[in-house]
Formats: sequence, C-alpha cells, structure tokens
Amino acid sequence: MKNETKELFGEWVQAAGTTLAAIGSTPLKRFTESQLINFIVWGNELQALGNSLIADSETNFTIDKIGNQIQATGNVTTLAGFILPVGEGTTLKLDIKGNLLQALGGSASLSVILVEESSIDALYILYGILLQVIGNSMQAIGGIIDLRGGEGGKIITSGSWIQAIGSIIQAVGVTNDFVDKYGS
Repeated sequence: MKNETKELFGEWVQAAGTTLAAIGSTPLKRFTESQLINFIVWGNELQALGNSLIADSETNFTIDKIGNQIQATGNVTTLAGFILPVGEGTTLKLDIKGNLLQALGGSASLSVILVEESSIDALYILYGILLQVIGNSMQAIGGIIDLRGGEGGKIITSGSWIQAIGSIIQAVGVTNDFVDKYGS
C-alpha cells in the first residue's frame, strides 16, 4: 500500500501543479507578469515532483513508469527556460520542447491504460491522461505560433487549462481506485 499512497499523493501534487501553471498562463490583470511566471515555475516544479513520485511508485520497469519519467523531464525542461538566464527565444523553445515531452510521456502512459480492464476508475484515468496529452500538445502548438511571430497565447492558455482539468480527472480516478481497494 505504501507505493499506492505515494502514487495517490503524486497525482494530487501533479494536479495542483498543472492548476498553478494554468493560472500562470492566463493573462489576468490582477497579477504582474513576474507573478504569473512564478505560478508557471511553481506549477512545473510541482508537476515534476508529482510525476516523479508517480514514476517512483512503480516497482517494476514499465511503459507507465517511463512515461511519467518523460513527463517529469518535460516539466524540468520547461522550468529550465524560465529559471536559466537565457533569451526569450530560448525560453520559448524550451517551453515548447517541455510540453512536447510531457505529451510524449502522457502518450506512453495512455498506451498502458488502454489495455487495462475496463472500469469507471480506468475511464477517469484514460480521459484524464488524454486531456493532458491534448493540452500539452496545444501548448506546444501555441508556442510554435508565438515563435514564428504569431499570436499563440489563447491556444497556450486553453491548452494549460485542458491539461489541468485532465490531471484533476486523472487524480479523481486514481483516488476512486485507491478507495475501492483500501477503503477511505
């Protein structure tokens, strides 16, 4: 049960991180640009931690474990762009690559849930992962549009919130599965 508890905690840490990052990607007038960037940084730190905990909860070397490790690497890649003293173009490129890595990692995890036995909890997890992959992909597409001189901000914001909703749905599915197995 120790690893299941670690996975459950990691899911909710990841969900909190995606929500913070989504707030940071939303152009809210009540926050300064610096505050919004801090939301993105803290959000990606929490996502990396959550994905790492989920990966660490897998005792065997599985596609799901690799997928979560890839997602954590994507979060760290995005973080590098915001933390390291690099130009705006490099920050954007690292963010695009980070989102693509997160989408790739989610896709790997998605392949595992597709072959599991059907249940309501598995559907929550499936839809949650799928929304995260879509959201990460949208963020990468929006970043590419920005990189080419266009306006990708709305796509990035929408993708961030889709990812956040997906991570919450996934966390609910894992929570329900945990409660079904171990009780409340």
